[in-house]
Amino acid sequence: MSRKGLMLALWGLVALAILAFAALKVIQPMLNRTLADELGRGDYELQMTDGGTFTEDSLKGAYTAVFFGFTHCPEVCPTTLGDIATWQEDLGEDKQLRVYFVTVDPERDDVDTLRDYVSWAPGVTGVSGSRDEIDEAIKAFRVYARQVELEDGDYTMDHSASVLLFDQKGRFFEPIGYQEDYDRVIDKIRRMQAS
Repeated sequence: MSRKGLMLALWGLVALAILAFAALKVIQPMLNRTLADELGRGDYELQMTDGGTFTEDSLKGAYTAVFFGFTHCPEVCPTTLGDIATWQEDLGEDKQLRVYFVTVDPERDDVDTLRDYVSWAPGVTGVSGSRDEIDEAIKAFRVYARQVELEDGDYTMDHSASVLLFDQKGRFFEPIGYQEDYDRVIDKIRRMQAS
């Protein structure tokens, strides 16, 4: 083999080694990421009714539930808050969830409005912000929200109705469906808290 051929072969091996390294360290982890790793991750910064700031880091450090809704909601949101209050009571003080109620209607739901709306539900903190920041959060949590015009010129919001559970590391665990069977819900929460 000529010297030129040997050099080309060596450079080819170096290139293959670099590609193999890149595949193991960069490409493979990207392919192995799941919804649980991605949900809630994003560049949003919202205001909470307790004076804090809601970011993806807010999901860490405690078992957490996140629900997207709005204060003018006729049925789903008040029903879900009632369900959450029941779960919290039955879980007991030492096992209660940290719950965030994130508005999908920031034009009507400022922090003060949300504070009043969630005040009766134990462990629930309201979250609001600018339309752009709310849209970033909607995208990060992969929920659905859309304004629906009403005949009288007013509007309502169509939105996802699931409560999203996150473990202490801020990793998505499971959703809770709207009015899901109580025993199944408590089982999900306890399984998350046991993991």
